[in-house]
Amino acid sequence: MGAREVNLDLLITGARVRTFDARAPWAGAVGVVDGRIAWVGDAADAPRASRMIDAAGRLVTPGVIDSHNHLLLGFDEDAVSLEGATTLAEVRRRISAFAARRPDLGWICAENAVYSIVEGRRPNADDLAGLDPLGRPIFVTTYDQHSVWLDANALRALGIAGGGDLAWGRPERDADATATGWVTDFYTSAMTVAGLAALQRDIPMYSPERRYRKLRGSMRMATSLGITTVVEPQVPLAELPLFERALAEGVLTSRVIAALFHPVGADAAFRAELRGAVDRAQAAPDADGLLRLGPLKLYADDVIEPHTALMLEDYANRPGVRGRPSYPGDAGRELVSVVTELERLGFQTHTHATGDGGIRLALDAIEQAARTNGTVDRRHGIVHVECLHPDDLPRFAALGVTAAMQPRHCSPDLVAGTWMENVGEERWSRAWRFRSLMDSGATVAFSSDWQVGEMDPLVGLYSAATRAGLDGAAAWTAPERVGVDRALAAYTVDGARAWHLESSRGRLAPGMDADLVVWSGDLYDHAHDPAGLLGEHAELTVVGGRVVHSAGGVADAAGGVAGHDPVAAGARGTDEHVHVH
Repeated sequence: MGAREVNLDLLITGARVRTFDARAPWAGAVGVVDGRIAWVGDAADAPRASRMIDAAGRLVTPGVIDSHNHLLLGFDEDAVSLEGATTLAEVRRRISAFAARRPDLGWICAENAVYSIVEGRRPNADDLAGLDPLGRPIFVTTYDQHSVWLDANALRALGIAGGGDLAWGRPERDADATATGWVTDFYTSAMTVAGLAALQRDIPMYSPERRYRKLRGSMRMATSLGITTVVEPQVPLAELPLFERALAEGVLTSRVIAALFHPVGADAAFRAELRGAVDRAQAAPDADGLLRLGPLKLYADDVIEPHTALMLEDYANRPGVRGRPSYPGDAGRELVSVVTELERLGFQTHTHATGDGGIRLALDAIEQAARTNGTVDRRHGIVHVECLHPDDLPRFAALGVTAAMQPRHCSPDLVAGTWMENVGEERWSRAWRFRSLMDSGATVAFSSDWQVGEMDPLVGLYSAATRAGLDGAAAWTAPERVGVDRALAAYTVDGARAWHLESSRGRLAPGMDADLVVWSGDLYDHAHDPAGLLGEHAELTVVGGRVVHSAGGVADAAGGVAGHDPVAAGARGTDEHVHVH
């Protein structure tokens, strides 16, 4: 049967189509049948179609695969957003104003504080004093979710002012053993069974209903930004029902891969629970392929800003301090044991490691596990890879390990001050080595780490191309820049490969899932001036052949808006807590 005898469900023409298919990397049109790509080629040769979309002047690409996106950490309308607050005075102003507006709340919660809010030291409880005349406790998370800042009322409410521990973090104490109000190791502890139970009991922001509300908002945003597959990298077993509910209620407009959390200290019985949950999901997959379980989230270390990531040498501004591994004692041996056992059980791992010492621990564990089990092509991932020792760079390709990295994290407006000073200028050349890893042959899968960074992949493309702040100023470590095409590949082709999905996603070729994006313009027009990327947007998002988001600017053959979805379209700019560029 000739090409023109095929009847397509949907044909998109008029655009430049970047297929990332080696046989035909560029095309002029793409056609869909039954949720899959059925035809790619020149518009003049296109088969008949039941529906046509004219995307003249635009770019079509495979859908974005965001390989590390915390859907459960979206903005909370009952909390204070500290995004953009760079001074203690501004933090105090926002919290005080919110407390005055919301006398109905039992706790005052805030999100997204930066570490450098007080120069030269950690923030403490006194810095939050006098903000609420009702005397309610104040709970603040940092932008990376790895530390918490409490006021004196919160310290008393939690019973840790003069002693005692928390199930969801490590309270810092002064020389008199008095809690300072700063809590480290938050996210590694908060998602354990005991930590989450304590949070849900004590902190209203972590109630299941508020977490589900965040999931819904984050999902709408992802779909509106051209993200067709989201990897939620840390789902506690206790919160898996939130995703099952989202699937049942039609909230999952983009596909979700949920990485289940394996906490430090978990035993064989817990691993059996994880295996059982994944096996049950695989035995009864949803018909549309919108929810998948499988990878497991581990931690090799913490984060650089509070000096808790593991470094091979002392922090530049803390002589004698090198951070610590997440696993106590002989951390290397214990992490090797855990990864080896998980790999034996058939799991792919997704391990957080930021310091050069933590990254080495993770690589060593993966190498030893493969040697012990005799496995190949498991495609374990190491996420963040912020400070990479030169000796470890070639090991990613050699071991088949994915570097799951976030371009926005290297922006000077986020890392100037605390990160740069802690690491020291002599080690800046090790920072976020996108280009070097790609050149080595490693799989580099880009992601947002929402809400640590903006979810918008266009911000990621811009950051990868410039390594500058969003205002274009203060670019650094220029040799590690990568251009638009290479960055798009890291969000598509390499994102699919990271999760063993290269046969169904990441490219536009016959037989692949019809997950694609029509961008508002041709992103390649901004290759030499990446600032223009920040002015573009996802015009149309298609998942499984279904239009799940339309910004309203692309007309179909009948002259109407193509697949306009008022819920998805409302994800951009209608909620005061949605911050996209």
